[in-house]
Amino acid sequence: MLTVRVTQPATGRLSSDNLRLVSGDAVELDVRVARLGSRALARLIDLAVQATLAVVLLLFTELVLAAAGPLSDEALLAALTVVDLVLVLIGYPVLLESLTGGRTVGKLALGLRVIRDDGGPVRFRHALTRALIGVAIEFPALGMVVLLPLGWLISLWTMLVNPHGKRLGDLAAGTVVIHDRTPETWGWVPAMPPNLVGWAALLDLTGLDDELALAVRHYLARNRRLREPARSRLGYALASEVAAGTTPPAPPGTPGWAYLAAVLAERNRRAAQRLVQARAVTGRLWPELHLATDRPAALSAAPAGADPSPPAAQLVAAAADQRLSAAGSPTLRAATPAPPR
Repeated sequence: MLTVRVTQPATGRLSSDNLRLVSGDAVELDVRVARLGSRALARLIDLAVQATLAVVLLLFTELVLAAAGPLSDEALLAALTVVDLVLVLIGYPVLLESLTGGRTVGKLALGLRVIRDDGGPVRFRHALTRALIGVAIEFPALGMVVLLPLGWLISLWTMLVNPHGKRLGDLAAGTVVIHDRTPETWGWVPAMPPNLVGWAALLDLTGLDDELALAVRHYLARNRRLREPARSRLGYALASEVAAGTTPPAPPGTPGWAYLAAVLAERNRRAAQRLVQARAVTGRLWPELHLATDRPAALSAAPAGADPSPPAAQLVAAAADQRLSAAGSPTLRAATPAPPR
């Protein structure tokens, strides 16, 4: 199970429809918050399912009363009706959200899911709190024509003014509804334009933060799906923001998409180069780490039935041999620069 925590974006570039989820592996995920439209459609589907369930339960109640014969009276009818209402209005959402990880039939059809504010899956207590608040606010005094629309208006107003589209049940239970499925996929991102390679190598990218680089990548991946003039306006805004944080300026006549692609490609190249250098330094300071990372390749080439776990003494001895050979090798000593006097 992947447990994530929810953080707010540091800048305003991400839309308020997004939550940033940070996994235990420090991987940031942008999750879309479910808004009023998708939640209303899911609610209508759930209402249809609940109405069908209510009809089935009422028919079952009639059969029970008919089987009871002379023992049935108005008190038994009222008790069974209350039980049916509790099962339909509370039991249905609580049972499904607890067993399916925050999904009802309507949410499953629309690709929605309820999660906790810290990003974890909802439990029974969260589902029960959401259902009880929903019955008390959205269905107050069920059957009264005046109070029923008032409860719905209160719920709709709360969802509209809350930045994450929460209703009162979400605020009380500490939950949020998100899109579990994302229809968008990454598109093609242009590579480094050959005529900008020399210019990009001289770029000062210290003013280009992660948020702006992510926004540029999103734009380059999806710009062919955008229509004019929105595409040009967004590209110009991103290029202006990138130009304000990088030097030197682009050569005259450079298209906006080529400028952004060159900056992003150069940033990725430098990041990969830093990673290679860090791994080289780690290999010199900690040779045992390379032995451990090279073990899977050696194990895959080992014959079937062989012991895949060499003794720890062998690993220690191999590391000691490497240190001794490095210390006694004249080639390595000559290649090492002498400290300044």
